[in-house]
Amino acid sequence: MAETAYCVKCKEKREVKEGQRVTMKNGRPALKGKCPVCGTTLFKILSK
Repeated sequence: MAETAYCVKCKEKREVKEGQRVTMKNGRPALKGKCPVCGTTLFKILSK
């Protein structure tokens, strides 16, 4: 199952490369990775 996130630089939804599930300070889960096209960091807040 490939996760997607919006890339601000490309202005498109992209598949997250090297994605890691992280927990933010407030306890919410999130996904952090890289854009496969431009290399920008992608960040997506997930549901609880």
